[in-house]
Amino acid sequence: MLKTELCDRLGIEYPIIQGGMAWIATGELAAAVSNAGGLGVIGAGNAPAEVIQEEIRKAKKLTDKPYGVNVMLLSPYVEEVIEVIYEEEVPVITTGAGNPGKYIEKLKEVGTKIIPVVPSVALAKRMARLDVDAIIAEGTEAGGHIGELATMALIPQIADAVDIPVIAAGGIADGRGLAAALALGAVGVQIGTRFVCAEECTVHPNYKEAIINARDRDAIVTARSTGHPVRNLKNKLTRQIEKLEKEGADKDKIEELGVGRLRDAAEGDVQEGSVMAGQIAGMVKKEEPAADIIESFVTEAQEVIKEKANLI
Repeated sequence: MLKTELCDRLGIEYPIIQGGMAWIATGELAAAVSNAGGLGVIGAGNAPAEVIQEEIRKAKKLTDKPYGVNVMLLSPYVEEVIEVIYEEEVPVITTGAGNPGKYIEKLKEVGTKIIPVVPSVALAKRMARLDVDAIIAEGTEAGGHIGELATMALIPQIADAVDIPVIAAGGIADGRGLAAALALGAVGVQIGTRFVCAEECTVHPNYKEAIINARDRDAIVTARSTGHPVRNLKNKLTRQIEKLEKEGADKDKIEELGVGRLRDAAEGDVQEGSVMAGQIAGMVKKEEPAADIIESFVTEAQEVIKEKANLI
């Protein structure tokens, strides 16, 4: 057994959280991960509340284990989504792109645990002053919107700076990464890109194929000039954005080009859609059941920890 404080706090078997990827992480995937002993998470993104409620109810039918919802706090539907989470008594939420403080008291009434995602020590300290249950510290290796600090540098600094559990994210593809995160002071990991290629993930096969075919340098960062950098796999869209940035285009024009492109990619357009994926994409070699992914993480982490302990 590979058990940490995170397992006790969330009522899960293994210290593994599935990333709440917008338009990708549905009720099917969340339930599969939860049934396998991790914490499955539905990605709310910018979807309307009724869509998220449907996914929550789907997950409830497929699992009796704890699950979560990732809430994008800049969503135009955030108030309605929070209300649905409250009504459905969702066990856990992870949050990004904002401060969840105004919702904490209400959600605590129904026992929801709140875990913000942060990219820096300063934001981790700010979140820790709220009544949150843990923090996900996400390094720049992650897919999607990113910060600047690498996971290996970020995790120990945040673990030293706050007195609540820290979960590592960004650049973690297997049990070696899980073991490393624990060594750096984390109590668990959040995994995104590898779970895109879980059999239970309902994203278009083109998206999965793009990740499986990716090489080590294919997950690049675009839109730094806008102040909202994004890591995607190279394609026609990233080349268009790079061209605009080199030409010094207005940031609004660049951001407008990216609107709706993640959903396009999730529906199969991997050339002009935004194929968000982390730097570990080159390590993902096949599609497999979520349970197999989790088992491989846990088994390999245990082997690594045991091997290194024997060297002492």
